[in-house]
Amino acid sequence: MQLASGMLLVATPALQDPNFADTVVLLLDVTEEGALGVVLNRPSQVLVADVLEPWRDVVAEPEVLFRGGPVGTDGALAVAALRDPQDPPVGWRPVAGLLGMVDLDTPTELVDGSLSAMRVFAGYAGWGAGQLDGEVEEGSWYVVSAEVGDAFRGDPDGLRRDVMRRQPGMLAWHVNRPVDPDLN
Repeated sequence: MQLASGMLLVATPALQDPNFADTVVLLLDVTEEGALGVVLNRPSQVLVADVLEPWRDVVAEPEVLFRGGPVGTDGALAVAALRDPQDPPVGWRPVAGLLGMVDLDTPTELVDGSLSAMRVFAGYAGWGAGQLDGEVEEGSWYVVSAEVGDAFRGDPDGLRRDVMRRQPGMLAWHVNRPVDPDLN
């Protein structure tokens, strides 16, 4: 499947990098210069209210920062879903369909009511030109379609399993694949 903004990367058992083992990454930007995404299933213990108080009532439960990846962990990105695609708020940047990013410097009253869900990520995952293509080719990632709700699950722990289970054909079977199938 072609890499594109709005797609999911699901870590295969072969991916042993502790930053990405068992993760699901939402791709936010894919260009010839590289790719950027956020890990959807790594909640932290830090409440959004403790670091970005104005956004406390806007974020989806659990109302914590998520560890978006190992790059830029001192910064934050917000991923959100629009209520009405015809009425995007100030500070909105589309990603795919109803999914997009919200500039956290935007006053919350300017986005109030226009989002159906939002999540804040500390840090992100980034790849240079051709790097992610190489990782997909070597078998580190499954590339699959996203559903809007994937980014805002109340229980992110089951996300990887559920995303794999909904895949067509043999890909769904990989949810139970061991790291080394020869040892099975």
